[in-house]
Amino acid sequence: MSDHLTERLNRILPKLISDEMLSGSGLGNEIGIYVFDYFAEDELRVREHIQFLLDHLPKSKPGLRVKHVNLFDLVIDHLKSRNLLDRAIQKQRAEGNEAVLSALSAPLHESRLAQVFAEVAQPAQHDLVLVSGVGSVWPLLRSHALLNNLHPLMGNTPLVMFYPGKYDQLTLQLFGILASKNYYRAFKLVP
Repeated sequence: MSDHLTERLNRILPKLISDEMLSGSGLGNEIGIYVFDYFAEDELRVREHIQFLLDHLPKSKPGLRVKHVNLFDLVIDHLKSRNLLDRAIQKQRAEGNEAVLSALSAPLHESRLAQVFAEVAQPAQHDLVLVSGVGSVWPLLRSHALLNNLHPLMGNTPLVMFYPGKYDQLTLQLFGILASKNYYRAFKLVP
């Protein structure tokens, strides 16, 4: 298969193991946050490729410490740890989506979730952090707000977010249809 997505996916592994990427050189003192955007309908292909990357990164660059964080799993685990998941499900069934979103706004606030993310990702212990599950966790978590809160927590560890939508290095547009949110501090992983 030689479509545009396949060509872009094939360029990820060499980029991730490059010294330039891992050292953060050429970023002008910006934190190494990258976005790989793709059409939402390609989600399953991208998930498969993330697994491919996780399998091949250690072979391609021995000793590279990589952490993968699925945001949906992160939120579910966080709600379970606070004994909120079952109550949230019951509230959603009884009162609807808006009620549960309102009830979870404090425990799932981006500044709190950024701390949870940092505890799970342990950026100081890893050379690279890969992030997926952006579409699955919406609307419980807005990725642009999480990224803004992660800047002071990531240190020098590069982060790559796989994003089902459009990123033009100025705005993130989830699924390519939701209202754009300004976010201009990340770099496109591959054009």
